[in-house]
Amino acid sequence: MSRQTRTLIVIAVAILVASAASFFMYQVIQRMPVREVEVATAKAITAARNIPIGTVLVKEDLRVVAWPARNPVQGGFTSIEQVTNRGVISAVAENEPITEAKLAPLGVGGGLAPTIPSGMRAISVRVNEVIGVAGFVIPGSHVDLVVTAKDPRTQANITKAVVNNLEVLTAGSRFDQESSRSEGKPIQASVVTLLATPEDAEKIGLASSEGSITLTLRNPLDTAPTKTEGARIGTLLGNPNPPPVEKQVQGRKVMVAIPPPPPPKIYSVEAIRAAKRSEETVR
Repeated sequence: MSRQTRTLIVIAVAILVASAASFFMYQVIQRMPVREVEVATAKAITAARNIPIGTVLVKEDLRVVAWPARNPVQGGFTSIEQVTNRGVISAVAENEPITEAKLAPLGVGGGLAPTIPSGMRAISVRVNEVIGVAGFVIPGSHVDLVVTAKDPRTQANITKAVVNNLEVLTAGSRFDQESSRSEGKPIQASVVTLLATPEDAEKIGLASSEGSITLTLRNPLDTAPTKTEGARIGTLLGNPNPPPVEKQVQGRKVMVAIPPPPPPKIYSVEAIRAAKRSEETVR
């Protein structure tokens, strides 16, 4: 028998033995009983469905689940009776644990009021598809309020951002909001409710009654105040009007608008080139 033949026989025997051993171990492992490790659990209350802001919780909204006792839910509850008839102040996703931070105080009820922080106010403004940034002004977004009104000092229209970095509380109906979240579509709202300080709420009310308003969408991470001088018709036409100045008129200080400088004069020059005569204008 040649050396090559002996080598092939040894390799074949080794493969056969290894296959038999692997099959034997597989059968042994398959017959081993499954060991179940018992984990200590505790009760936790979770949402049985997506729960929007302002909902007053009932039993049908809640579910009792087993939660690992080693990692309890901070601020969580162990019975449904502890959270029923309380308002939701932060949207809760399905199967998410219900915590104290997401609920209004007991007895306050539901709706929008419990979601308003102390010292702040909620004010609504009427919008259309254009004013509402094509429907992308949704709850949680931040906007600036821009007003176009007549400047009482110059009697000319001016457009200016009067209140900035306002948080949107609601936009449209609750059905519109849920549809927007599930389908990823913009909300076609006719009224937007904004969270503002009492001073800013007064400005918004005045702007809504004295001029036309527009909402400009901004990045929530951009918290820098909007500092602009406002846009006038002269600015759009490339001939900005100078700001009004203070002057003494009959012993009183009043703001007087300075008229824009007159346009430069146009001169006519007669030019003669060879036998051709022409007129040209220069400034």
